[in-house]
Amino acid sequence: MDEFSFIESIQQHYYRQSTLAKGVGDDAAVFSPMGNDVVTAKDMFVENIHFAKHTMTPFQIGYKALAANISDMAAMGAKPVFYLVGITISKDWLMEDILKIYTGMKSLADQFKMDLIGGDTVAGKELVVSVTIIGYVDKEKARYRNLAREGDVVFATGTLGDSQAGLHILNNPGEYLAQEFFIRRHQLPTPRVEFSCALESISRLSLNDISDGIASEANEIAQASGVSIEIYEDKLPIHPAFKQFPFEYQFKWKLFGGEDYEILGTVPKKHWMTVKEIADKMNMLVTDIGLVTPPKASGHVLLKRINGKIEQLEKKGYNHLSR
Repeated sequence: MDEFSFIESIQQHYYRQSTLAKGVGDDAAVFSPMGNDVVTAKDMFVENIHFAKHTMTPFQIGYKALAANISDMAAMGAKPVFYLVGITISKDWLMEDILKIYTGMKSLADQFKMDLIGGDTVAGKELVVSVTIIGYVDKEKARYRNLAREGDVVFATGTLGDSQAGLHILNNPGEYLAQEFFIRRHQLPTPRVEFSCALESISRLSLNDISDGIASEANEIAQASGVSIEIYEDKLPIHPAFKQFPFEYQFKWKLFGGEDYEILGTVPKKHWMTVKEIADKMNMLVTDIGLVTPPKASGHVLLKRINGKIEQLEKKGYNHLSR
């Protein structure tokens, strides 16, 4: 299959978003957002860094590549509407596998009624999937990291460390409790768009998606807002089967693991029960894990350990440029 036949095979033949004036077929797409703010983000998935053939199928690679971008929309309180895909294809990948990557993306895009509106295809030494996503949010309703204030409740959705537990299981085959749950959380994560958009009525929120680990995300909110954050270790939500792993793994994965694509947020105490009620209606777990406090010389984020000891929680989540 040549490049043009490939493009023909993946393009949509109809579009769901009424704001789209022109999709695939010209040099660029055209859309009119009708009074919303436009939110955009980009993530790259690189073979043997973000995924490997022995831990993820082509379908799962595509699904997760788009999920990571949709999670960025959730962190902004935005609804995802369009995406563009740039892909570098190495000779080690069959065209049928590449098509399955797009099928994985389409499967998730269909859930959110998103449209594929463009991209690019080139040959290279390794497989790289680069996704650009576009979303809408009501005017002045985007959720920024700099909106945390002293006295706010710090909360997290779902359970933490699951993705890294799943990756561990895939790389270390054996008998594990809740094995399918942890593997699915690694391969097919669930972006929390519905939840974050349902918080629209709350006047002030800071949100961050947990892509690099909660320690990293909490530090980003604290630094952007000029505050400190206290997190209580005994309140960090984990799956009941998480305790089967060695304690040092549990500690590392739930704080620094990343790729859970849950939401970390801060909210005024008076609105905390609203957050809880919204999560309950969605049958989703949300947990009060800490408090926003005045800036402290000892660090932006402090962790109160189970033994009562307080220590600085450094920004040590995944970093591609660390050596």
